[in-house]
Amino acid sequence: MTADVRLRRGRGSLGFSFFVQGVTFALLVTRIPAIQDRYGISDGLLPAFLAAVPVLAGVASVATEHLVKRVPPALVLRWAQPLVLLSLLGVGAGTQLWHVAAALGAFGLSVGALDASMNMLGVSLQWAYGRSIMLGFHASYSLGGIVGASAAWAGAHWHLSLLTGYFPAVAVLLPLAFYGSRFYVGQQGQGQGQGEVPEKGLGAGGFKLLLPLCLVMACAYIGDSTVSNWSAKYLQDVLGGSEQLATVPYNVYMVTTLVGRAAGDLGVRRFGAVAVVRAGTVVAAGGFAVVAAAPGAWPGMLGFTLLGIGLCVIVPQTFAAAGRLFPGASDTAIARLNIFNYVGFLIGSPLVGGIGDAWSYRGAMLVPMGLVLVTLLYARSFGAEGARYGGGHERPRVVDVGRGGNEV
Repeated sequence: MTADVRLRRGRGSLGFSFFVQGVTFALLVTRIPAIQDRYGISDGLLPAFLAAVPVLAGVASVATEHLVKRVPPALVLRWAQPLVLLSLLGVGAGTQLWHVAAALGAFGLSVGALDASMNMLGVSLQWAYGRSIMLGFHASYSLGGIVGASAAWAGAHWHLSLLTGYFPAVAVLLPLAFYGSRFYVGQQGQGQGQGEVPEKGLGAGGFKLLLPLCLVMACAYIGDSTVSNWSAKYLQDVLGGSEQLATVPYNVYMVTTLVGRAAGDLGVRRFGAVAVVRAGTVVAAGGFAVVAAAPGAWPGMLGFTLLGIGLCVIVPQTFAAAGRLFPGASDTAIARLNIFNYVGFLIGSPLVGGIGDAWSYRGAMLVPMGLVLVTLLYARSFGAEGARYGGGHERPRVVDVGRGGNEV
């Protein structure tokens, strides 16, 4: 098989894995009220259940950092994704509280390994292509999120049980994802060992270089979790929207992240990652400002639209920047960076809720706005001029990845 065919198949199979993960995660988080009702989880206990998932995912991300020194990231992803899907099925199939606790624990551990290995492969493929393709993978995730949320809405609308709603998705996606995993293309050991790239370790000094990206990742996910957890309540309780209209902001947010990510790679190739991240940061901050100042529901909807367009570019480019900063140790950098995905998720919802209860929800929206603007201070961490894709730095599309490449 020629190198370009292997790359295209690897890119397509990895894109499908991102799509499957988007579907799976949306099916879980959008049915949390149904999960709570099925197992009789109290309002006081629910936050502990929800917090356990990102905590365990962070632990698994750390473990994946060490695991990929012994086995390829492609192998980790090949087995982590089925475990995530089966864990979702377990959430719907249980009957007792310990059943859902075990299923959510398995989900958290497997999703941490999946997120880390999936982005490791994405950065590795981007390096092989020599041009920005990471936003396209995350666009697949956004598309999966829209599909999963729509399926969850249908299940709720038709009053389907969790198991009935989850089983068709798992039955279809699991064999397809496992078959597609045959075509993953990755690198042995540190993920991007391309020979022409100087080795750069990730010791104490190296981690200082990674810290700005970790901060950016956490702030981006604080913004994302604010939209996920508070957009419906904010539109209804603060901006006076109807209950039906309150369901729209998150869907608008997901659609705009899909559009922004689908077009974002072109922007990175033309203008560079630094410019795209700066623009996205300004747009996202403007979105939070519009939401905070909106006189009514429809202006607020405009703010959530801007948030989707702005925030969508930051996370994929943060992973890509880690790969450029540590070309000889990208897997380690990405595993550590991935932990701050869950840090932001854990902080975001209680932070906004606490400020909203103590002060006002309009004022609370200014906090993630300020945190997102921190990205402007560290924009140069996304790559110097010579690290840009395109602009004379783009390598040919066909690359010899036969040495060190893995099809698992």
